Amino acid sequence: MEYSYLGKSGLKVSRLCLGTMNFGPETEEKDAFKIMDAALDAGINFFDTANVYGHDRKGWTEEIIGRWFQQGGGRREKVVLATKVYGDMKNEHDGPNAGSGLSAYKIRRHLDASLKRLQTDHVELYQMHHIDRNVSWDELWGVFESVVDRGQVDYIGSSNFAGWHIAVAQAEAKARRFLGLVSEQHLYNLNERSAELEVLPAAQELGLGVIPWSPLAGGLLGRNALAGTGSRSARAKEKVEQNRAKLEQFAALSRELGEKEDVIALAWVLSHPAVTAPIIGPRTLEQLEDALRVPEVKLSEDVLAKLNEIFPGPGKPAPEAYAW
Repeated sequence: MEYSYLGKSGLKVSRLCLGTMNFGPETEEKDAFKIMDAALDAGINFFDTANVYGHDRKGWTEEIIGRWFQQGGGRREKVVLATKVYGDMKNEHDGPNAGSGLSAYKIRRHLDASLKRLQTDHVELYQMHHIDRNVSWDELWGVFESVVDRGQVDYIGSSNFAGWHIAVAQAEAKARRFLGLVSEQHLYNLNERSAELEVLPAAQELGLGVIPWSPLAGGLLGRNALAGTGSRSARAKEKVEQNRAKLEQFAALSRELGEKEDVIALAWVLSHPAVTAPIIGPRTLEQLEDALRVPEVKLSEDVLAKLNEIFPGPGKPAPEAYAW
């Protein structure tokens, strides 16, 4: 496994991040334990979750991870753990402050609840799952400074932020002499490249490591997309039909290279200099094993050019992409 610093921090994380969103609703606890053990054995030390994961039973995924930690064997000590806050946890004690958001009131309570479910006293990376336009950066950095000072959190990250949100956040943090954001978790894959306009350049300029979510576009870029066996919904099948011409070209290129589509798609995401680690979300041990060799796959300039022809991006960053 290869490792990289997470943004401007001194924290080293694996070049693949284990996403846990499927644990509970789609992957039974005993199988989730096997996946986490196998990931750790393979050198993946970066695990990502969120307080809302668990579908109708929010918090379920964090509970599973907490029980896995309690098996001991240095599991907690070896993991760089990331979780998130923003969503509505339907906590009856929140009263009028229930719902999605990032108030200091909410962050303190929801962090305490996450730590309890995770059965740990701290997380290495605490991420804002979305921007909250109703909360000032004075309030946000004030509460994040306090949880860092208390030792409950080491680093702060963002998710689903615009480039200008990142810029403002870092400027406000600098004014307070606070480290600010070290990472941005963002939608980025071959078929969805809008992050190249502003988010990826902003992250590079301001020292954030980018953690792409949905690097396989919800299975669209997986090896079974065209066959239909990877499509679990009518919407997924519709997306395959909408993108069939591109997917057929992609499948042909993958065959030419002797690799599966998902391996190529993940290797492409990992090749961007702003990217620290894409999130892989295996539902089975086999899916994890298939992804483990991705950091070893280096795509040539010719292959990158062919992929760019099949899945064209914006071409240039902002403002050149839409100005003279």
